[in-house]
Amino acid sequence: MTVDHPGSEGAGSPLPARRDTRLDPYIGTYAERTHGMTASAVRALFAVANRPEVVSLAGGMPNIADLPLESLGGAIARLVAEHGTRAMQYGAGQGEPVLRAQICEVMAEEAISAHPDDVVVSVGSQQGLALLTQVFCDPGDVILCEAPSYVGALGVFRTYQTQVVHVAMDADGLDPIALREAIASCRAAGKKIKFIYTIPNFHNPAGISQPLERRREILAIAKSEGILIVEDNPYGLLGFDSEPTPAIRSLDDGAVVYLGSFSKTFAPGFRIGWILAPHAIKEKLVLAQESATLCPPVFSQYTISAYLQNFDWRGQIKKSRELYRERRDAMLAGLQAHMPPGTSWTRPGGGFFVWLTIPAPLDAEAMLPRAVTARVAYVPGNAFYADGLGTRHMRLSYCLPTPDQIIEGTRRLAEVMGNELSINAIFSNPGRPRALHPYEAPGPDQR
Repeated sequence: MTVDHPGSEGAGSPLPARRDTRLDPYIGTYAERTHGMTASAVRALFAVANRPEVVSLAGGMPNIADLPLESLGGAIARLVAEHGTRAMQYGAGQGEPVLRAQICEVMAEEAISAHPDDVVVSVGSQQGLALLTQVFCDPGDVILCEAPSYVGALGVFRTYQTQVVHVAMDADGLDPIALREAIASCRAAGKKIKFIYTIPNFHNPAGISQPLERRREILAIAKSEGILIVEDNPYGLLGFDSEPTPAIRSLDDGAVVYLGSFSKTFAPGFRIGWILAPHAIKEKLVLAQESATLCPPVFSQYTISAYLQNFDWRGQIKKSRELYRERRDAMLAGLQAHMPPGTSWTRPGGGFFVWLTIPAPLDAEAMLPRAVTARVAYVPGNAFYADGLGTRHMRLSYCLPTPDQIIEGTRRLAEVMGNELSINAIFSNPGRPRALHPYEAPGPDQR
């Protein structure tokens, strides 16, 4: 699209009309909700972080190298040869019945008793979040989220023009006192709270978990206030030191919508997750799913179903737990050995992530280009807040690099931080460092 401007009159002949080019000719016709769409801070790092010379402590990419790939290849070939006409055809909008029944078996590992008819298969749990937000939220509605919270969820909530109200965490996760205060504040302001979004196990990004008693307390508050809980639980089976804690959904089947995924316990490339919801909500989700995709990818569903039926998936999860435990230990050892004074971090009992608090006056977002130049990558903490806070935090992922790479990555990161502190000591004006916002740090589960 071009825009013409008349030529200027002068002493000689008029100048030719100027023609300006607008890069996006449709900028004035997009829906208002597109103004809230921004690039994911994690995805934006992929191009740089995937370079071989960079130690990436950024993306939460599962380590799938230990999967029985050759045997899986044979199973997929048999699937095509024997059931290809079904596996490569359209399917049910709710998901294939055989997989929904198997998903109930997987959830039983966390004490959830469910019926396959209450399960909706989704394109990863990310689509589950989008469907739930579409079904429940109008522009301006409030979603209560932990602070910090999963960057992918914040992106969905922003796209649907909701208002995210952050709620502080402590060492045991979502703080009940802060939750009550947030609910009271929203209600006093006349705002509609649609649901509480929580990641109770090995939180992304904070790495902390809610004990069973805390889960009961959060559930009791939600039920007394008539607010739905959305329990996002991709990491629940990946604990290092104990059996899985019963899910919040196991405590009540009417007040909780549960999101699960095979991305962390099998492979993310199949893009299969699920939603377990009360019946009435499930019906709405199926309609939303059908309008979005007609049906979730059938071939992926059949592949995962074959894996669950023919392979020792519980044994494979145990191997994954051991692999991630070794990497978690390397991360903690590297941080202990290299980090400058004034740095603190969480000590996750499972999952993929450590949440690092850096010394004042460092800014994790501003420091990132220097870190990448030093061949180490992380995700700045402000990506995990809806309100721009978190600049004194960063998320470090230990799931994909080797233990040696993790140790080297923490050394490089500490070197960058040390250089930044030296420069600040030379050039900064004296004064008190900025105090942390009350909910910026997860709590006393830090060094």
